[in-house]
Amino acid sequence: MSTVPDSFQSSTRAHAPEHPPEFAAVQAPDEQAGREAVARQEQLTKPAGSLGRLEELGVWAAARQGACPPHPFARPRVVIFAGDHGIASSGVSAYPSEVTEQMVTNFLTGGAAINALASGSGASVRVVDMAVDADTSEIVSAHKVRRGSGSIDRTDALTSEQAHAAVAAGRAVADEEVDSGADLLVAGDMGIANTTPAAVLIAALTGSEPVSVVGRGTGIDDDAWMRKTTAIRDALRRARTVVDDPIALLRTSAGADIAAMAGFLAQAAVRRTPVILDGVVVGSAAMVAEELAPGARQWWLAGHRSVEPGASLVLDHLDLEPVLDLGMRLGEGSGAVTALPLLTAGIRVLAEMATFGEAGIGGPTAAEASGPSAEGRSGKSF
Repeated sequence: MSTVPDSFQSSTRAHAPEHPPEFAAVQAPDEQAGREAVARQEQLTKPAGSLGRLEELGVWAAARQGACPPHPFARPRVVIFAGDHGIASSGVSAYPSEVTEQMVTNFLTGGAAINALASGSGASVRVVDMAVDADTSEIVSAHKVRRGSGSIDRTDALTSEQAHAAVAAGRAVADEEVDSGADLLVAGDMGIANTTPAAVLIAALTGSEPVSVVGRGTGIDDDAWMRKTTAIRDALRRARTVVDDPIALLRTSAGADIAAMAGFLAQAAVRRTPVILDGVVVGSAAMVAEELAPGARQWWLAGHRSVEPGASLVLDHLDLEPVLDLGMRLGEGSGAVTALPLLTAGIRVLAEMATFGEAGIGGPTAAEASGPSAEGRSGKSF
């Protein structure tokens, strides 16, 4: 595993704020399109609210596409950010670090869960090596910042320059995908031990204690769970000294993969491109992305609720309601892609169902017509 120079080994030293990259202001989704979608839902040939969250998903898509009715997303794209983490040497994972490189190859050859799920959902998959502790194909390593990261319980994950470079890389990847036609993005993660830095970021940003964020990750036993809790506790002490400085927090406690995800998610919102969020690792990056580009969360849909304890803290912090709760914890973008067909179903309902007038069917009574709207049932804005 790569080491960090001695001059970067303590985040508790006095330092000037590490000013984050300047992201353009995030514009809100189209409220008018959202209102039109709610009104259309009330005219479709069904009782108001009878399709539950599917109606809300259609409204969500309309507001983000700026059109009512919305259309199914034509080019959904999964981008997996891969990186190794020095904290793996503390025995916090059930798998050795070499698996990260092996899984990158598996993604490229189409053999991973995300490949199967994305294929079934009409999405394509890209892999970006940000910090795999091995030499990988030029196809995936163009944005690579370093090999591995520092062990965050006792040293910084990155240098300041590397943290800035990783965020910039994530922003560049988002631009590449949007410019090439992607109209819906999914961030995926791959990195042995990456749930440990994710837990540290979540605990730091929510003011939580280690025991409330530590999970089983890859399926660790009780002894590994205790080692992981200790590592998170020690890393959290360091993270809390820089919690108000997003770049310093990424430098201290994340890794190049998570830092790149933060830049990716922030820039996707700047580019008015909706994102389906995955589980706890992507969620931790999303929390930092919201700090980098306030309002970015308006462009995100929570695909699922991971069983990792920190995942629910992320959802509460970002005020997002997950589409699915299937007990998933794989990562890779798997939960987000699993939710994509439901989003498509919600869009098709709104776009393809006939209205009462079009079908020549008697509309709702006054009482029914004044029932809760697709927006109001969830309490969420457009």
